[in-house]
Amino acid sequence: MTKQDWLRVLAVFIITTSVCAGVVGGVIYTKAKKQASQSSGFADVEGNSEIEQPIEMVEGNSGEESGEIEPAYLGPNIFSGDVRPIAVMIDNERPAWENHGGLNSAYMLYEFIIEGGESRIMAFFKNVNPDYIGPVRSARHYFLDYAMEHDAIFTHFGWSPKAQSDIKTLGINNINGIYDTFYWRVPPKSSYHNAITSMENLKKQISAKGYRDTSERECIVKYNEHDEELEKGEEATSITVKYSALQNSSYEYDAERKVYLRSMRGIPHKDSQTGEQFYAKNIIMIKVKDMLLDDPEDKGRRELYNIGTGNGYFATNGKIIPITWEKQTRDGRTVYKDLYDNEIKVNDGITWVQIVPITGEITYH
Repeated sequence: MTKQDWLRVLAVFIITTSVCAGVVGGVIYTKAKKQASQSSGFADVEGNSEIEQPIEMVEGNSGEESGEIEPAYLGPNIFSGDVRPIAVMIDNERPAWENHGGLNSAYMLYEFIIEGGESRIMAFFKNVNPDYIGPVRSARHYFLDYAMEHDAIFTHFGWSPKAQSDIKTLGINNINGIYDTFYWRVPPKSSYHNAITSMENLKKQISAKGYRDTSERECIVKYNEHDEELEKGEEATSITVKYSALQNSSYEYDAERKVYLRSMRGIPHKDSQTGEQFYAKNIIMIKVKDMLLDDPEDKGRRELYNIGTGNGYFATNGKIIPITWEKQTRDGRTVYKDLYDNEIKVNDGITWVQIVPITGEITYH
């Protein structure tokens, strides 16, 4: 090979190397930029009584522009870092169902009884960026107990008088739609079941308020290292959780995916943006005493007696076992144990916690 041939080969090698380095550098920069954008935080808001009906549209994303929601399988690796969780109150009255979205991106979700026999959902997010979450609805004071045990940022749209008082007294870091513009509206515009948010919008609020965005708190449940069966469990491929004469939630086991597909009042519970049915890898169901609260506004609000102990069930991979629960303080971790006094471990995936009134029912087969 002549000297000129060697020079041509060397030139091609230098050009190729530069192009590859540019591509790799761009990929690394893009990934780093995406990771840097994932932050969290907390604050305290003063306000008046519960307000759930601001109708004006606000600037932000539109429901039609929302993209694909990220996968929901999170598991123990999601707690390897110190990012602080974000809790979002989800409206669960029947008109809101058509706007539900983003719940399969949560690592843990709770369903509570509220006034009138309806229920409300609290969804916890960490290290994910769903661009559609909602509809967001108002706070009740007993929701705060579970936000505190997760050390989570509490996001809501309005509040009951007792929730408002407790948020201030307990120093709950919160984002409130009455004062904080983190949402946009979807049809019908005249409804208060249509306030939607995104993780990007929440992070902007968190950053602007200077909230603490890290936490040393471990996940409140323990995870198995590998997907495991409940050796002493009974078969449970169909589970129904009755909250009241009005509200019930049910799960049907999908043996192929090894998850429980969720329905409400016999209707498949689906994401309005993706059409995907909401599901659970693990279901924790506990019975908790509740009674009517002495409510000065006479709206039928309730008191949840969740400090103490009680019974329930845990289901995963098509089987179920009886469990006990114990919570010593409002901000203390709820501990779930089997009947041999061992703390239960959940499998990698979404966990739904059904907090069922004593008057409710849990059935399975």
